[in-house]
Amino acid sequence: MSLAVVTGASSGIGAATARLLAAESWRVIAVARRADRLAELAAELGTVAAVPADLTDAQAPGLGREAVEAEGGELKLLVNNAGAEWRSTFADGGHENVRRTMEVNFDAPVRLTEALLPLLRGSAPSAVVNVSSVAGRVGRPRNSAYAASKFALAGWSEALGLEEEPHGVHVGVVLPGFISTEGFPHRRLRRSARTRWLVGSPEQVAKAIWRAGPGGRRELYVPRFYAFVPRARQLAPRLTRRALGGGRIEDTG
Repeated sequence: MSLAVVTGASSGIGAATARLLAAESWRVIAVARRADRLAELAAELGTVAAVPADLTDAQAPGLGREAVEAEGGELKLLVNNAGAEWRSTFADGGHENVRRTMEVNFDAPVRLTEALLPLLRGSAPSAVVNVSSVAGRVGRPRNSAYAASKFALAGWSEALGLEEEPHGVHVGVVLPGFISTEGFPHRRLRRSARTRWLVGSPEQVAKAIWRAGPGGRRELYVPRFYAFVPRARQLAPRLTRRALGGGRIEDTG
């Protein structure tokens, strides 16, 4: 049976991805901090093994590898989805906010990938899919730490993909825009008909993760029109800076 490891699987994008993979007859190792949520997901799907873990803990990568080895199948997919954001200007949040954001959004995926890469190579063709963000291509005020972590994840994904291609490990990166999740409900955007179209769903991201899996796409934006944002920055940088810097697009609330 093909195995997939999905982080941040207790809700939102991670849970949607676990459900999609289970529907495609995959065995899913679901990793997240909330053991109760993981137990509910495992009971719902039946083909999910729950691994409660804080990915910033030193032992977390080893726990992930042990869970895969205990299943005994081929590890075909690693989805690095878990992430966090603490909104602040750099002047207010400083290095400490950058540090803790990088620890969750970049360091943790790197460490888990390091632990599982030998198993992914041994199961090739296989894939790593990293969930970055449109903020990994274009920065905005009050999310400089988040943007730094997601830029890093996107750049690392691109280089890692070139390195691992000869070993049969595909690396895809998914860059969501505004997605309505428990942590990022985007109520203000969804309340207005003028901005509701900007907000996607966890299920849309899960489908993109599936398409970026083994042998799939290298880069996908969700919803698709968000691919225009980095292009707009290149084609009309002043206009883009005014729009983003002036707070014309609000993503909180």
